[in-house]
Amino acid sequence: MRRETDFSLLKYNTFGIDVRCRDFFEYESVDELADFVASGALEGRRWMQIGGGSNLLFLSDFDGVVLHSKIDGIEIVPADKPNEFFVTAGSGVVWDDFVAFCVDHHLGGVENLSLIPGEVGASPVQNIGAYGVEAKDVIYEVQAMDVTQGKMCRFSNAECQFAYRDSYFKHHTNYIVTRVTVLLHSEEGYQYNVSYGNLLKAIPEEMAFSLSLIRKTIIGVRNSKLPDPKEIGSAGSFFKNPIVERSLYEALSKDYPEMPFYEVPDGMVKIPAGWLIDQCGWKGKQLEHAGVYEKQALVLVNRGGATGQEVWNLAEQIVASVQKKFSITISPEVCVIR
Repeated sequence: MRRETDFSLLKYNTFGIDVRCRDFFEYESVDELADFVASGALEGRRWMQIGGGSNLLFLSDFDGVVLHSKIDGIEIVPADKPNEFFVTAGSGVVWDDFVAFCVDHHLGGVENLSLIPGEVGASPVQNIGAYGVEAKDVIYEVQAMDVTQGKMCRFSNAECQFAYRDSYFKHHTNYIVTRVTVLLHSEEGYQYNVSYGNLLKAIPEEMAFSLSLIRKTIIGVRNSKLPDPKEIGSAGSFFKNPIVERSLYEALSKDYPEMPFYEVPDGMVKIPAGWLIDQCGWKGKQLEHAGVYEKQALVLVNRGGATGQEVWNLAEQIVASVQKKFSITISPEVCVIR
């Protein structure tokens, strides 16, 4: 257990924004978290739970309590059906370490989510996703503490109310995720998911599919397009891919026949936000100390010494230009903390 006051969050957000919080509490078990909540340390105060800080943009210092989980451990238990297994991880486990563990144990379902930054506890909150797979596709159960009542709760997949980069936990912030259980399949007879985007093209034709090959390929693709937060501050994809009415897509495609798109349920169409931003000429541009990454227009970066407000000013200008050019409103995937 660790408690600090007037604590720097510089190492707890991948944008590398130098902000501070009034109090900081890091716990290694559910019991430590329960004791802290029972002490009344959060009553009447502003507070937030963070993971790896890979999806946060602080606009200013946080006048409240920041909590961080160090709950560790990964456990595999056979499920009811042959070749299916429950894998449970503590909320403080680094997400990509969890993916590597599953792939090393020849369990499929999360390999497409390789190299997504952050920790396991944030995966159901954000419903993280990449290359045609989302957390909702594999999560079986989420354990969380209701801070208002100081009791533990279990949420089934349906109770998590997953949607695109959204969940029940985003709208009910009195819950702190402590453990996540996913349902995975043994590699034997497993159906690999390689249909999204250019993933299949990135896999050498002569190579037989395997979990390790897909993970290696995705890591390579991500590294070629996304900056390493240890070198360049960023939060990965800053904006969500907008989902629009088919009529709007069809109207735009007459002027932009090369516009990429993906079919989604209810007759809607998803358009890559990175493409829209690139068409507005933002790739590689800089405003004050914040910029748009030259290899991927969906990524905003800290060019050195940027404040959160500078990054947000850039984001607002990008939103305005996309709206003006395409009549599409893009919204941040990153959680903006004011």
